[in-house]
Amino acid sequence: MAGLELKPALEAVLMVVDEPATEAHLAKVLERTPREVAVALRELAEEYTAAGRGFELRLVAGGWRFYSRAACAPAVEAFVLDGQQARLTQAALETLAVVAYRQPVSRSRVSAVRGVNCDGVMRTLLQRGLVAEAGTEPETGAILYRTTNHFLERMGLRGLDELPELAPFLPEADAIEAETQEGVPSFDPDAPDTDEDDDKTTEL
Repeated sequence: MAGLELKPALEAVLMVVDEPATEAHLAKVLERTPREVAVALRELAEEYTAAGRGFELRLVAGGWRFYSRAACAPAVEAFVLDGQQARLTQAALETLAVVAYRQPVSRSRVSAVRGVNCDGVMRTLLQRGLVAEAGTEPETGAILYRTTNHFLERMGLRGLDELPELAPFLPEADAIEAETQEGVPSFDPDAPDTDEDDDKTTEL
């Protein structure tokens, strides 16, 4: 480690971090003093800014990490979206939320939670790769659905455990099933699929 130049070593390490790295941690890994590391990091940040690079080295949340420069945001957006803006309607977002919190879940149960038929919306989510089939329900044979890794990527989540705490606001599957068995329809099967009618769209 002593034979490595400090600045290139810092750059190499910061290229692979998945969260901001503290000066103390970097100093320990590279076997340097915290002061040496702190000085080198600030010099690197100044050098990138002076050179007008498309990235910058920032101190965020107590640690250092590379970020794309704000001035280059249009280029990053064009690359990420690949020239397209895939939009989801409010109906699709609601359906996706139900699947995310109740997965694996059947279409009928999603429809029961939303109060409208969701067949068309589910097809849209399947086509976008946001949900996928996850086997069948033993009792009814209905196809079950779950969210995909693509969903996690688009939402910026490392796992489903990072979803906001909204599940308590959704009715329990057992309650939906009990309501249906009592002969009270949980939703109107003839209600229109609002995927095409809802003009509120969100990029995803």
